Amino acid sequence: MTSSPLIYGQLWVKQRMIKKVSALVLTVFLLLTVLAPGLVSAQPELTIVSSSAEADFPTSLNFSVSAESNVDITDIRLHYRVDRISLAQVTSEVYIEFTPAKAVSINWPLQMVKIGGLPPGSGVDYWWTVEDAASNKRETAPARVQFDDERYSWSSLTEGEVTLYWYEGDLAIARRLMTVAQQTLVWLKEDTGAELERPVRIYIYADSRDLQGAMIYPQEWTGGVAFTRFGTVAIGISSTDLDWGSRAIAHELTHLVIHQVTLNPYSDLPTWLDEGLAMHTEGPLEPVFVASLNRAIEENSLISVRSLLSPFSAYPDKATLSYAQSYSLVEFLLSNYGHHKMLELLEAIKQDDTCDGILEKVYGVNVDGLDSLWQQWVPGWVKSQLPSSKNKEPVPTY
Repeated sequence: MTSSPLIYGQLWVKQRMIKKVSALVLTVFLLLTVLAPGLVSAQPELTIVSSSAEADFPTSLNFSVSAESNVDITDIRLHYRVDRISLAQVTSEVYIEFTPAKAVSINWPLQMVKIGGLPPGSGVDYWWTVEDAASNKRETAPARVQFDDERYSWSSLTEGEVTLYWYEGDLAIARRLMTVAQQTLVWLKEDTGAELERPVRIYIYADSRDLQGAMIYPQEWTGGVAFTRFGTVAIGISSTDLDWGSRAIAHELTHLVIHQVTLNPYSDLPTWLDEGLAMHTEGPLEPVFVASLNRAIEENSLISVRSLLSPFSAYPDKATLSYAQSYSLVEFLLSNYGHHKMLELLEAIKQDDTCDGILEKVYGVNVDGLDSLWQQWVPGWVKSQLPSSKNKEPVPTY
């Protein structure tokens, strides 16, 4: 079978038309590429030009980002994570309010008054996400900013897991304070079995005024503080009051270690145990606390152990008695039940149980039972601590 000349002619005409149209399309495309490349490239490009953070200790952390696109940028968010001891990783997200535009520069301050402040040496990881009107999205790689107190020129001394920072005084003073810190860790292990689980930073300010200047909400009496979730201790120690400073280091370092050992998502550490252990590590109970405890016994005004589970009173007399009782409670448990029981108590606090349940598990009594046994024991012990006591009587055990 053969094709007719008419059909061949039609095919030839169609092929010629296709070639002409293809040539025309190619010519138009080449002209657009040369004369108007932006029209050919229809996909917008989103770029994060810069990202940074700067510390203004102790008041704020200032974050900055710049981004560009060939359509409006519509969404910018800051994500940050504070480096601290935690049972769960917590990331904060900040939605930034701004006017959409093709080029945007943002500065956002994290005000410390809103979060209660951060101790010196804290680390904060941060990153940005940026999105434009075409749904293009970019994210910066995580970066870290250190929240350092750069108002002073710090020197440092490291021994084991402890690093001590100071800016006033000589190396001999720093070594003396480091010795106190190391001895405290030894005493803690001997008394309670508790050991440091993470590295510690100790910042020694020249006095309490300098220390308070590093805090957001200081009290006028603040001389030292343990930032237990950060592994940081900050104390104001004058070179003329190193004896007090040594006790303060022992006290605050104990808080830090005990909180590391008992960290749990269920309950807080009983205040009497927390403060009692910290005071016990300082050494013998000071006369002012002995006198307060003795007076309360004589006046029948001791505070119940159950009341001492909660934060202490802000009234000086009540606070002094609370600390004195806490010391004597720890002394009662250590001297009558042994140091191994104290470690059992600290380990039991990690479990999901009430304070009554924990005490019953370790010592066989609940909070009220401990209160009763302690109140029978404490008068004899206080008498043995009084300066006027010449012939110390044996303290009864249970």
